[in-house]
Amino acid sequence: MKLPSQIDLLNALAPRYGTALTRDVVYGPNPYHRLDIYRPARQRAPLPVVVFFYGGSWQSGARAEYRFVGAALARLGLIVVVPDYRLYPDVRYPDFIHDAAKATAWVFGEIGAYGGNPEAVFVAGHSAGAYLAMMLALAPEYLAGAKSDRRLLAGAIGLAGPYDFLPITGPVYRKIFGHAADLVDTQPIAHVDAEAPPCLLVTGAQDRLVAPANTASLAAKLRAAGASVDTRIYPGIGHIRLLLSTLPPLNLATPVLADIRAFVAQTVRARLAAAVARPRDMAGPANPG
Repeated sequence: MKLPSQIDLLNALAPRYGTALTRDVVYGPNPYHRLDIYRPARQRAPLPVVVFFYGGSWQSGARAEYRFVGAALARLGLIVVVPDYRLYPDVRYPDFIHDAAKATAWVFGEIGAYGGNPEAVFVAGHSAGAYLAMMLALAPEYLAGAKSDRRLLAGAIGLAGPYDFLPITGPVYRKIFGHAADLVDTQPIAHVDAEAPPCLLVTGAQDRLVAPANTASLAAKLRAAGASVDTRIYPGIGHIRLLLSTLPPLNLATPVLADIRAFVAQTVRARLAAAVARPRDMAGPANPG
């Protein structure tokens, strides 16, 4: 008899009410190119979309293990997409970023059929997943390589991500990243520019696995570039506890979900206002100019 894992127990504790789940949607040719979609059970489409990438040091993880996160975000009134992506040792940098880009490009093109708003798509992630989200948000070549465009992103949300971790000292991490022609290029912080989408960066002050300095340094560089960024550093919270704060009653002590909901709502409102205020192109069929 197989005993339940810690992930099984977490998913068992997560409330099942109020959400619907579509499993095993194909977004690419590899067996890892599959995703799950969480939706509010009663929704008024179209809804904002969060593409959530799980962590695991680019070496472990599976989308089914993060039902508790997908359901929690869906209960905020969001469409939540949780993709799998290829992991080390099957692949190394930057292959997992290309997978994340492919999944996000699929979302832009197809999420409308699931009640999502393709003009309000956010990338998000925890730990190594936050790295993936920020590489998509900050390095436009990855979405371009997936025949998409970074400018389609409404925003990016990073939870306890490694954004600035040179020098790379761990033996496994050297195998994952050490072959890169330019190690600086492997870092999200190296790709910051003024065109970055709005970002929310959150972390725990007691994180001993991914230092909060990653969040502070990336936020500072985004601000210096003139990009929009908001940060939250929760006192007394560590790396795993940050993710577990999506579960009741832990979310009462750490407002991760409330902060994500507020960021998404504010960003969508601002994006809509900017679209309404944008001057119309007068050189259309009725006004050939």
